[in-house]
Amino acid sequence: MLTPDEIERWQDLDRRHYLHPFTDHSELGARGTRLIERGDGVYIQEASGHRLLDAMSGLWCVNLGYGRQELIDAACHQLQQLPFYNSFFQCTHSPAIRLAEQLCAVAPPGFSRVFFTNSGSEANDTVIRMVRYYWALQGQPERQVIIARRNAYHGSTVGAASLCGMPWMHAQAGLPIPGIVHIEQPYAFGLAGNQDPAEFGRVVARQLDTAIRDLGPGRVAAFIAEPVQGAGGAIIPPDTYWPEIQRICDAHGILLVADEVITGFGRLGQWFGSQHYGIRPDLMPFAKGVTSGYQPLGGVLVGDRVADVLVAKGGEFFHGFTYSGHPVACAVASATLEVLQRERLIERAREQVIPAFAARWQALADHPNVGEARSVGLIGALELVRDRAGRQRFAKELKVGERCRDLCIEQGLVMRAVGDTMIVAPPLVITEPQLDELVEKARRAVDLTIRSLRA
Repeated sequence: MLTPDEIERWQDLDRRHYLHPFTDHSELGARGTRLIERGDGVYIQEASGHRLLDAMSGLWCVNLGYGRQELIDAACHQLQQLPFYNSFFQCTHSPAIRLAEQLCAVAPPGFSRVFFTNSGSEANDTVIRMVRYYWALQGQPERQVIIARRNAYHGSTVGAASLCGMPWMHAQAGLPIPGIVHIEQPYAFGLAGNQDPAEFGRVVARQLDTAIRDLGPGRVAAFIAEPVQGAGGAIIPPDTYWPEIQRICDAHGILLVADEVITGFGRLGQWFGSQHYGIRPDLMPFAKGVTSGYQPLGGVLVGDRVADVLVAKGGEFFHGFTYSGHPVACAVASATLEVLQRERLIERAREQVIPAFAARWQALADHPNVGEARSVGLIGALELVRDRAGRQRFAKELKVGERCRDLCIEQGLVMRAVGDTMIVAPPLVITEPQLDELVEKARRAVDLTIRSLRA
């Protein structure tokens, strides 16, 4: 713990020197930052000593919880042996090779190669480059257009942010770049109205077919989507959605890109979200859970359909990063995969933790100001509403989601707000008593939010 004066000193230094991601700095300067000092299991601790259950796994990534000694040891050992060397100039090293082999072993059939990056944003920039290069090598350079979804999140670099379907991001940077088109998201609670969710799933999926025909099938390179939209508000597609998307991609011969940055490495009870939904992607960008957040690492699992063409016809691929396949990050990722396998954590999540979470989370649906409590795997969302029967939202100026988020913190719970949708993604290692704690604190925070509005 730090004294109040010490905390204030750090906050002042932060205010004067640190530009935070996705932050209104004038607002942050007025409120002050929370100084996080320690992590243990599924909990984090502020410098004041305030302990919080981290129901967001850091930022969708700390799947193994904090303080896993195997990951720490892997980093220390690799730092002593080879802290860095690049993968340019016909060079390689065993940590990158080992991890690439491990990833291909746990990926769905048809994935034999990996391209490493440092983040999910860079992985999705790589996807743009790779997809367009693939079609050029196939003698179809006019296939440039990539179709994505509204309200999707794929990262914040120029290319990845263009794939995002968030106009407020585009407005700040003159995005999207050319050749990016967006179709509607499969958000049944917000968009289906009185339509049957199964029919809504098919209808919204068929917007892809319409977009391809409108653009011209010979111009479309790929469709990219998250199996579950994370930062967009934990948008879980109806069961009818992904089979129809797969059918349309197959019918038109376009590439399917499943953005597994959030859903990879056990989040949905399978190694990858694509396996949960039974789809067959051609490329799978990943990051976050591959190292449990202990080191920055991302990449793209490249399906053989694409990789075989790049290897056989491509010559030099003019793309990459200084830290592609960083040995320390790769060593930590290898250790992460080994822990997941040795402790059968993905199987445990699928068989025990996810059913326990789903039952407890669904119990929150009885709250009069919860319009929907939905979950899939270890992702959950609560739709906060003024009137549940009519799905009527609160006035935007009330910032109900932000109120609830702040009250969660007071109650010792990290829960994220996306507008008035509250979302969680707890670590795979969470226990049933900790799930009870999570849901109890979430309910209390929603109650306190409604009381504060009445006051």
